[in-house]
Amino acid sequence: MDALTDVKQAEEAGTSTTAAIGTAPEYSSSSVKKARLQSTLAALLSDPILSDVPKKPSLSDVDTLINLELGSAMRITVLKLDGTSLEVALMNSATVKDLKLAIKKKVNDTEESRMGHRHISWNHVWANFCLSYLNEKLLDDSAALQDYGVRNNSQVQFVPYVVSRASRKHSRRRKHRFFHGLNRKA
Repeated sequence: MDALTDVKQAEEAGTSTTAAIGTAPEYSSSSVKKARLQSTLAALLSDPILSDVPKKPSLSDVDTLINLELGSAMRITVLKLDGTSLEVALMNSATVKDLKLAIKKKVNDTEESRMGHRHISWNHVWANFCLSYLNEKLLDDSAALQDYGVRNNSQVQFVPYVVSRASRKHSRRRKHRFFHGLNRKA
């Protein structure tokens, strides 16, 4: 009878039944604690209030979301070329590079949850497209977003990246037309 009452008291107190009974500590192993933590985290993340938290949040993700609630971070909407959009949260002091990394993380997480591992060549993406805010291209990775006027709830969009003539490089379109003309026989 004493063991049964100890178990009931332990369950009411939320402690381990193995500690109350004094039997083998197999239930208090780290794998059980990790499983309990994962189930608690999954239950928390399914809450509609926490819908903006990523499925596998890092400490920096949680820190940014807390700062967003406190007003020291901003939420930016990124409009893709196909008309869809995604939202990222960044600190107010973020740079263009931080925005690119946040976009990369968000897109990779979305693609992985949708269809498993899928490789996206981000070097190709940033070589052919850039971000733009109010028709101004965000080309300097080290520049702060606030220098371009980006604030909380701003909308940034992807635009094709065409190298200017000043850098003496042809854009892809001009190069394609140039070589296409050479292949014609008169």
